[in-house]
Amino acid sequence: MADVVAKERRILVAVDEGEQSMHALSWCLSNVISENSKDSILLLYVKPPPAVYTTLDGTGYLFSSDIMAAMDRYGYDVAQSVLEKAKRMCKDLHDVKVESIVEQGDPRDVICQMTQRLGVDVLVMGSRGYGLIKSFLIDWCTASCYFSNSKAPRLINHESHEILPHESGLLERTF
Repeated sequence: MADVVAKERRILVAVDEGEQSMHALSWCLSNVISENSKDSILLLYVKPPPAVYTTLDGTGYLFSSDIMAAMDRYGYDVAQSVLEKAKRMCKDLHDVKVESIVEQGDPRDVICQMTQRLGVDVLVMGSRGYGLIKSFLIDWCTASCYFSNSKAPRLINHESHEILPHESGLLERTF
């Protein structure tokens, strides 16, 4: 019998400050990544587009270059913090290469562009956690980009809640 060599997969995981994206990453590590694989995980953080401020806002405050630089540093620090947290979650993966990418722009557009540009095999992202109707209406519009513009399979992970019996009553568990 010939040995079957598994293809190296490139898995793009969109991460942000929300717990849904970290839950999606955790789910990906448990369900998509296989042991002893040569997969690559690409952690993508998308910084929001820079806000456009006039030198004088409506309240009469001036935005100096120092304030703008401080806001840029804060955005950079947030991105690094999120990516470090995501990398710590991946620390036990021995054969999996983990890369982090920071881009700037509208996350809907950037995620689609990066999926195509990087030629990823799987896109993993968390759901925003809206209710059923709002989720359907908003996520459908957003997802149309992912489903129509990318050839890679998409995994949108929704947190589910399960009520489990417990000695002292009911216990709610989040997956």
